[in-house]
Amino acid sequence: MSNEQRIGARVLRRKPIDQLTHPGSELKRTMGVGHLTMISIGATLGTGIFVVLGEAVPLAGPAIVLSFVLAGITALFSALSYAELAGLIPASGSSYSYTYATLGEIVAWVCGWCLVLEYGVSVAAVAVGWGQYVNELLHLVTGLRIPDVLSQPPGAGGIVNIPAVAVVVIAMLVLLGGAKGSARTNTILVWVKIGALLMFCAVAFTALKAGNLQPLFPLGLAGMSAGAATLFFSYIGFDAASTAGEEARNPQRDLPRAIIISLVVITALYCAVALAAVGAMPWQTFEGTEAALSRVLTDNVDGAIWPILLSIGAVVATTSVVLTVLYGQTRILYAMSRDGLVPSVFARLSPKTGVPFVNTLVIGIFIAVLAALVPLGSLADATSIGTLFAFGLVNIAVIILRRTEPDRKRTFRVPFSPVTPLLGLGFCVYMMFSLGLDTWIAFLAWMVLGFVIYFGYSVRKARLAVPGDQ
Repeated sequence: MSNEQRIGARVLRRKPIDQLTHPGSELKRTMGVGHLTMISIGATLGTGIFVVLGEAVPLAGPAIVLSFVLAGITALFSALSYAELAGLIPASGSSYSYTYATLGEIVAWVCGWCLVLEYGVSVAAVAVGWGQYVNELLHLVTGLRIPDVLSQPPGAGGIVNIPAVAVVVIAMLVLLGGAKGSARTNTILVWVKIGALLMFCAVAFTALKAGNLQPLFPLGLAGMSAGAATLFFSYIGFDAASTAGEEARNPQRDLPRAIIISLVVITALYCAVALAAVGAMPWQTFEGTEAALSRVLTDNVDGAIWPILLSIGAVVATTSVVLTVLYGQTRILYAMSRDGLVPSVFARLSPKTGVPFVNTLVIGIFIAVLAALVPLGSLADATSIGTLFAFGLVNIAVIILRRTEPDRKRTFRVPFSPVTPLLGLGFCVYMMFSLGLDTWIAFLAWMVLGFVIYFGYSVRKARLAVPGDQ
């Protein structure tokens, strides 16, 4: 076999499903369907609705409610594909593992690299949002604010975002304590933030003015699509349960249920909150609003206690997202490290807690630095494009596995396949092209860096053998 043929065989090699599932995994199986559902809700329900809403409403106007629906439909098609593959391949690597079994190693690397962008940058973005609500809460209670120099990144009036660093470090320390304790902490936080959003809806609907919802499309259908592309950030994380495939007690049964249940709950909450927000406050006044929901209550509802309670809920909500998405990031790198595509240190487990401790430390510190120095808007759009690309690959993987592994047991099947996965792929492509040119440039630069690492390190270090290798 020539060198060219050997390289081609390496980049296209596929990993058998039975090798992906790792029945003898050293990770501890401690999670049931409730924990898994809360991981997905915890990873999703946070900065997207509490902070990014303020950036999306000026793009769509009152049609922001329909933007949430469009983004939710896009997420739903991909969620169905995730549910089928999570039951079929209950591995820690999420869509990285799915594409390794179907599209080959180089595509799996691209998918994993996109997930590193999705999860890592998402945690940083959420941490920035956390700092904004901490500042809002401090102002509501004491009248003081953390100075911009210590609460904003360079380019936004500050030097370093200390609150964003703090929440990442807190989440990192919780994760180092073990997966079961982290799951319990997350469950408590999720119930608090669901309660905060329901409270917001109940209070904001008392200030609803029908005139605020007219005209429905002040910026046209293009505005609604642009709002949906930005708001897709709000749905990132529903796939987080799939990263816990090797820590679930009954992954084939519980993973599909957790993914679908979490997405239904999240979409219903988002639409209700968006309707309450634009109904209570004219959409034009959302421009430049960081703590959007708190602003709605402060300016349009009587009673100083409501904005304070909402800000407390927002701080809890974003803490939960940081915790669960950081968890997902470490498990994806764990899977890639076990396959040899990234250094083996990322798969080293603590003998006491059973968690990848070096992995968690390195990723936690890197994300803390990112959160300290980069503005929210740039982080949110970069996260969205990486996620949409990975979701598109998952939809393709479902179609391929239906043809290559038709008889393998599936605990959940995407209805009307291949039409449904193709629609999911189409929606992802549509949403990607609704994002700005600067986001595309950053994404392509990230991909170039990924290919440099893959061909410089991963293709030679991968543990999956190919014919002709010694």
